[in-house]
Amino acid sequence: MMNGLKPNGLPRGAPNFLASVTSVEEARLALLGGADIIDCKDPTSGALGALEPATIKAIVDAIATRVPVSATIGDLPSDGDIMVKAARRIAATGADIVKAGFFGDTDAQPAIVALGQADLGSAKRFAVLMADRAPDLTLLPVLADAGFMGVMLDTADKASGSLPDVLDADKLATFVRSARAHGLVCGLAGSLRLPHIGNLVALYPDVIGFRGALCTGDRTTALDLLSVAVVRSRIDAAFDSQRPQIASTAERSIA
Repeated sequence: MMNGLKPNGLPRGAPNFLASVTSVEEARLALLGGADIIDCKDPTSGALGALEPATIKAIVDAIATRVPVSATIGDLPSDGDIMVKAARRIAATGADIVKAGFFGDTDAQPAIVALGQADLGSAKRFAVLMADRAPDLTLLPVLADAGFMGVMLDTADKASGSLPDVLDADKLATFVRSARAHGLVCGLAGSLRLPHIGNLVALYPDVIGFRGALCTGDRTTALDLLSVAVVRSRIDAAFDSQRPQIASTAERSIA
């Protein structure tokens, strides 16, 4: 694996499929359905609600290194002390990736630096910027300098619409290019549904994240195995259909 994810680079493979789960049972369903990353999150506690550490540890143990496990630290203010304490608590569960969200509430740079300096053991740091909170792309080099593995765009207000409703394709493409230029793994998430997959795959992010589209109802209801499998197949089909275009993009970027 590269950076804890399956090898991914133009034009070698489809984006990694991240599935957000709330329990060991859901984690097993997500893995069975073809998820590449199991993401621990409590959707009843906000955009990046944190699960209890004991639940995360149980998920890590159940997945047993078959795919990476990420976990959010909660919807927190951009305060270094608060975020570092939460990140250490999550890292102690054995999660491979610790996700910290920056909601545009204040200057995020000091908190990013503090997280970069914190001892999180072997856990990788992954930032989440909020597409519906005027995400500051000047933070990307700050994240890279602080040693973050990657950065994802998500939405803070799930009632505000999906990610493509909040930011158009040009802005999403700019984000993907900028993240890559700074050596960051880049992800896209935020109330995504099946019709969004083709256009997002065409942007060639490293990760595409889902929760609501995998559930029996809204994002707070139970995960559904068939829905997980459908998202997996749609990602793969979209990549296969766009492979010539993606390969052409790779050639242009290398030239």
